[in-house]
Amino acid sequence: MSAPRVVALLVLAGALSVSALGQTKKRVAVFNFEYGTVSSSVAQIFGTNMDVGKGIADLIVERLVQSGTYSVIERKALDKILAEQNFSNSDRVDPNSAARLGKILGVDAIIIGSITQFGRDDKSVGVGGGAVGGLAGRYGLGGVKKRDAKAVVAISARMVMTDTAEILAAANGRGESSRSGVSLLGAGGSSGGAGAGAVNMSSQNFANTILGEAVTKAVSDLSSQLDSQAGKLPTKVVAVSGLVADVSGRTLILNVGSAGGVKVGDRLKVMRPIREVRDPATGKVIRRVEEPVGEVVVTEADANSSVGTFSGAGSVKVGDAVRN
Repeated sequence: MSAPRVVALLVLAGALSVSALGQTKKRVAVFNFEYGTVSSSVAQIFGTNMDVGKGIADLIVERLVQSGTYSVIERKALDKILAEQNFSNSDRVDPNSAARLGKILGVDAIIIGSITQFGRDDKSVGVGGGAVGGLAGRYGLGGVKKRDAKAVVAISARMVMTDTAEILAAANGRGESSRSGVSLLGAGGSSGGAGAGAVNMSSQNFANTILGEAVTKAVSDLSSQLDSQAGKLPTKVVAVSGLVADVSGRTLILNVGSAGGVKVGDRLKVMRPIREVRDPATGKVIRRVEEPVGEVVVTEADANSSVGTFSGAGSVKVGDAVRN
């Protein structure tokens, strides 16, 4: 065999291997972390009760996406479902409630967690912390402190299986800044706007602060642990079964969605029922005879329906069956 042909086959084999790995990724959703335990510290640092739980969750999503171990649901899709289901913060940290929401999202597991430490490594009292966003914020002070201190952040997370609400894995991350200072928000430039309750933990400006350094280390620590425990998520085969509800050219709307196991990218067979075979003794249907019509690739999916593009030699009709 010629050398170019060998190289071509190796490249093809590598591509197929990557594709196969991608298909075995477990789908997860990361909920906003609970931060009630540290809310007073947060208010003292930023001058207002900011949602640092969302910031931590956003950073974890970024890390998990970068590592590629999981298929992580988009945050916008998660926020949309949370709003539609009217889930409270307490519901989101409860394994049973979160698992129910995870089923609607069509994910294998959800990651919930809490922030257990967020602030200085000492107990000194801050002076002028409410000035963040004003003169102090402009110079990166974020509230003058009585003495230098390092920033410490600790977070914990649980991975919950959506089918059973079983906690499959737990992880704990801790980060401590290598620098000390009179302000946790110092050495990072302007923190203006924090007084209005807006902080972007993903920004380089925040990452350069003493507090940002501790947050980055804690998130990295916890995300690495979650990656290493991906094998604890059991592989499950979801039997998808539904019907074609609408046909518009090559675009099909199906009466089954994420709650029924459908995910974007799924390839489903389109089958047409021909006849039913009944037991002559009982009259019950014992088999349905079908013929293949084609295939539909799912492009959109909500809880109760999905949209896909049809391909095949046959002509699809409303009422045709779809399954994986």
